Amino acid sequence: MQPCWITPFNYRNLAIKATSFLLFLITTSFLAGYSTASPAEDTAQLRQLAQLAEYIGVDYSAAVDKGQIVNADEYQEMVEFSALLVDRSFSKKSISGGYQTVANQALRLQQAIHDKANINDIRKLSAELRGSLLKLMPQLSLPRHLLPETDVKHLFQENCSACHGSSGQGNGPLALQLEPRPTDFTDRERASNRSILGLFDAITNGIDETAMTAFTQLTEQQRWSLAFYTGKLAFQSAQNPVVGGLTLPLQELVNHSPAQLMAKMPDEKKLLVEQSRANPERLFVEQQNPLVITRKQLKLALEENRKENYSEAANLAVSAYLDGFELVENSLDAHDTELRKSMEANMMNLRQLLSHSQKNDELDTMMATILRQLNEAERLLDDSVLSGGTLFTASLVILLREGLEALLVVIALMTVLVKTDRKDALKYVHLGWISALIAGGATWAAAQSLITISGASREVMEGVAALLAALVLLYVGIWMHSKTHADHWQAYIQKHINANLKAGTLWGLAALAFIAVYREVFETVLFYQALLTQAVTTQYFQIGGGFVLGAALLFILAWLLIRYSVKLPISKFFASTTYLLLVLSFVLMGKSVAALQEAAVIGISPLPVHFEFGWIGVKSTWQGLFAQALILFVFVLFILQSKLRQKSQQK
Repeated sequence: MQPCWITPFNYRNLAIKATSFLLFLITTSFLAGYSTASPAEDTAQLRQLAQLAEYIGVDYSAAVDKGQIVNADEYQEMVEFSALLVDRSFSKKSISGGYQTVANQALRLQQAIHDKANINDIRKLSAELRGSLLKLMPQLSLPRHLLPETDVKHLFQENCSACHGSSGQGNGPLALQLEPRPTDFTDRERASNRSILGLFDAITNGIDETAMTAFTQLTEQQRWSLAFYTGKLAFQSAQNPVVGGLTLPLQELVNHSPAQLMAKMPDEKKLLVEQSRANPERLFVEQQNPLVITRKQLKLALEENRKENYSEAANLAVSAYLDGFELVENSLDAHDTELRKSMEANMMNLRQLLSHSQKNDELDTMMATILRQLNEAERLLDDSVLSGGTLFTASLVILLREGLEALLVVIALMTVLVKTDRKDALKYVHLGWISALIAGGATWAAAQSLITISGASREVMEGVAALLAALVLLYVGIWMHSKTHADHWQAYIQKHINANLKAGTLWGLAALAFIAVYREVFETVLFYQALLTQAVTTQYFQIGGGFVLGAALLFILAWLLIRYSVKLPISKFFASTTYLLLVLSFVLMGKSVAALQEAAVIGISPLPVHFEFGWIGVKSTWQGLFAQALILFVFVLFILQSKLRQKSQQK
């Protein structure tokens, strides 16, 4: 007879509820992180409104001169576009306070057009409206590099020259048939009031009531390359840069017209704007240095904080870490591990300070500290090229660190199938990890040549993948623990194994293998790409050597695990595999929370003392430790329930 206190307290149900609560907690945190972000549709509409506002500022001079309508069709277009701006902005007024400002500015612009105001007033009003719209948008995702100019010229001739002419002067074969006439990209005054973003959006979306259609058949990189190319045609006289090079941030060049940028600059620096438009490739070369990106984004974040644009400041701080610093962490570790850890902690703390308005002194101190550390990191990485030994070691560590987790998951799945006499199902696991290798390589190739994957998007993807894998592994580990006794397992096989391992379950195994491997492959390729940028061509052999040795070690480890795990007695095998899966779930949960924190999806509440154990995914934040503690708590509940059940059966 079992003790009476066991019956009313169902540990299994409690553990199931705890698992559900864990999933609910993290899912809620994930969704909450996006609840404040603008939906994709809203962002697209904002971009369209900004495009309309800029178009009015550029083309109004062709419609009105000295208070008189000089082109009725152009003026009617101005009237229609301004009405559209008013209608759409007022329809969104209730969503956010920022839309109130937009709606009022759109109304003033409409009235000015009705009054046939002079071009300077119209351009000022349209620029103010467009600036307010840009503030409501999330951080703009830019390409990492442009296509070669010869390729862009070919794209222009193939898609644009029929209307705009072979040299962009608006005199193509079809130009005379069109009203309004195609844009003359060599017109300096017009180009001075046109932003690269406006050109990109016109290429992407087309322009209503004109012959300009949307070129959606082109890739994002092709459209960006065309935008920069057409934006430079009016500034060919500024091709040769002044001594000192270009210092204009790429985001600023894209978001604002030359006229807007020059209005904020002293006379001696205005030439930089024209040179930036004429030589955009130089800015992209500079952007490839991750620490340069970090410094620029941090300074922009501080500026936005001073303007009380706290959300934008936080986005820029996230970009400073993910699009810059994170890419050199492995290399910096090889020189000074403590510096890397300190910089990582300081940059996370900076994000918290940027979200407050009453901590300016503390913010200035932290920013100064980080900038000094950036200088030191640049000195360490730039004094000389990384040694061959350093590159070899970094390459080896990257592959072992990222590959080990994926390997253990795949091997655990394979050995379970072998132990259950379902070798026929191994093909599903193989399909999962092989597909992940292919998908990881394809994703990175696309990110390099077709689309841009921002650091934040990358971390969200990795975080979600790690979260899913952690929860699935926890479930599988608990399931296996219940089968640790040989008699239980034999009975289970006889009754359930052939029935349960049907197509649905097998495809689930393939999906788990895919998720576990894809996350690691993508991150591995990312780190290797960053490592290659810090090496000279003659050092690629050392990087390749580290990769080959790492792959060989992983292969040997896989062989040993398969060979000896299969020989283990069924109870020992399931017991050891159970705890292996628990460890993997624990590690992946920590990495999931860390990735989502880095992407600003989950908040960061640091502990009083900073520490980090990267191999097990432990970092000094309350959110990460709490999520990992819940993993352990749920597992302990199931163990306790299992032991109580055994005692009950013995009695």
